[in-house]
Amino acid sequence: MKYIKLGNSELNISRICLGCMGFGDSNNGMHSWTLDYESSFHIIKHAFDAGINFFDTASSYQNGTSEQYVGKAVRELTHRNDVVVATKFMPRTVEQQPYVSTQQHIENMLNTSLSNLGMDYVDLYILHKWDHQSSIYDVMEGLNHVVKSGKVRYIGISNCFAWQLAEANAIAERESFAKFISFQGHHNLIYREEEREMKPYCDYKNIVLTPYSALASGRLAKMPNETSKRLSEDKFAQFKYAATVEQDNLIINRVIELAGKYNVSMTEISLAWLLTKVASPIVGATKISNIETAASATELTLSESDIAYLEELYSSHNLSGIMAQNSR
Repeated sequence: MKYIKLGNSELNISRICLGCMGFGDSNNGMHSWTLDYESSFHIIKHAFDAGINFFDTASSYQNGTSEQYVGKAVRELTHRNDVVVATKFMPRTVEQQPYVSTQQHIENMLNTSLSNLGMDYVDLYILHKWDHQSSIYDVMEGLNHVVKSGKVRYIGISNCFAWQLAEANAIAERESFAKFISFQGHHNLIYREEEREMKPYCDYKNIVLTPYSALASGRLAKMPNETSKRLSEDKFAQFKYAATVEQDNLIINRVIELAGKYNVSMTEISLAWLLTKVASPIVGATKISNIETAASATELTLSESDIAYLEELYSSHNLSGIMAQNSR
């Protein structure tokens, strides 16, 4: 496994981040395909043994049970300092606004996550999506407070526009607050809209990119005739990709072609391409083999002509997923 600095931080992270959305009580959350603790533990252990030290979860994943599984597995496997744990929190709801301040909400959400994880601190605390209900000053002040308290080492943001990230960090710099050092967006071979503004901005500011949906919820990892419980039941993933199947399949077919050329999996081709763009893609896993192919991707080098061939047929996409909701 190869490693890289987490942006402007002291943390060394593996080039693959294990996404933990697939772990948690399947009867307690929005996903029916998540794994129980025993199955989750075996995958986390295999990831750790493969050199993956970077784990990404969220308070919203199966109502906190993903955090609980990750924290328990880390305690059973290794010392806390041997891993980099990221978790995410959602902004206040409209209903919460009259009763809970932005700062109180951040503190409450963090304390809940720490309790779920069974940890004294998280390495990276991520705002899951842009907070339209609060002033960004209040958000940055609240995040700075939890960093100063020692409960959070660094902060990141997910699902926002480049101008929003720039505004937030400008406020933080002016006020000597902690700044966002990472961005977690939707980025893969069949959805590359982050390359227009967000990636150039983050490259310029040394803000690390740790994208989710690295394999397009399995679409960049499976042959057209293959399916899985997640592919058939993940309604949110269908919301992200159902409208662009025809144009996306043109690129997926090229992934299949190069996988045959190199005698590797589609996963390895898709991630090897993404690793030329970002620091550490978030890769979910529900099987041991998912870990093995993701780790192998870090050893695969694509030629410039291969990269151009994979990118050639891309056409612009409308915003999808959370970003489509954010723009309304």
